[in-house]
Amino acid sequence: MQDNPAKAVEPSNLQKFRRAPLPRSYTDYIGRQIFLMLLTVQGLVAFALITLGVIVKKSRIAHGVMQPRVRQELNRSGVGLLPMFIFMALALGFLVVGQTISTLAKVGAVGYLGSTMVIVVVRELGPLLTAVLVLARVGTANVIELGTARALGEVEALEALGIDPVHYLIMPRVIGMTLGVFALTIYLILGALASGCLFAFLGNVPLTPGDYLRQIADALDWLDFALLALKSLTFGFFIAIVTCYHGLAQPLRLDDVSRVAVRAVTQGVVVCVFIDAVFIVLYLVT
Repeated sequence: MQDNPAKAVEPSNLQKFRRAPLPRSYTDYIGRQIFLMLLTVQGLVAFALITLGVIVKKSRIAHGVMQPRVRQELNRSGVGLLPMFIFMALALGFLVVGQTISTLAKVGAVGYLGSTMVIVVVRELGPLLTAVLVLARVGTANVIELGTARALGEVEALEALGIDPVHYLIMPRVIGMTLGVFALTIYLILGALASGCLFAFLGNVPLTPGDYLRQIADALDWLDFALLALKSLTFGFFIAIVTCYHGLAQPLRLDDVSRVAVRAVTQGVVVCVFIDAVFIVLYLVT
């Protein structure tokens, strides 16, 4: 029988602190919240390292079983979300990109359109919006599925069969969500830029499609493509880690699953904002 690597990060102290009576003073309450945050960060880092180790060491084990599971997760985190992301790309183009084009045209600053689109859509809004949408749609399902499996004893049953739960349950979800966020980010950005061009054409903005594409191409460089790829992959990896951690690495009851799902999505949004802030600093430094 194999030991469950997730048990190495089971936050028993975290559960005790959460279920303890509320402190009587604000300073005690703030101190407890800070301590809870530190314990959560410790658990997430340990779980991420365990998952990376399993991906590196066991990527070729049970290939015939794991490959269909990875494809299934790719479909759920990527292809299955395409209709929603096509709609969101059109909405983003008409509501945000189109308004920007119209505003710049009114003040005679159409020449700054390319750099504005790169900063707003390519660097910031596209990757962050994609990560939040995938987190809300797929991340919640991860927490519910894994939390229910943990509460019903299915994880322990996998251990009894000699199956590593992190390898069987977590690795496909992490790979699928990481690659899915990357692909959907590209589709969302391209769709938003295309629908923005359509809005400019319908709004009689003095800008031809050729000039629009030329300005965007001039505003982009190799660093934008490299950081965009790294940023979207980082978003996908960490939202998968956060949701899988809360679903698998904690002993749960069925009554706790919905509450933990809300907490996981909230922490996932915080993680995305923190990662986005780190990449903003990288853009400014480089």
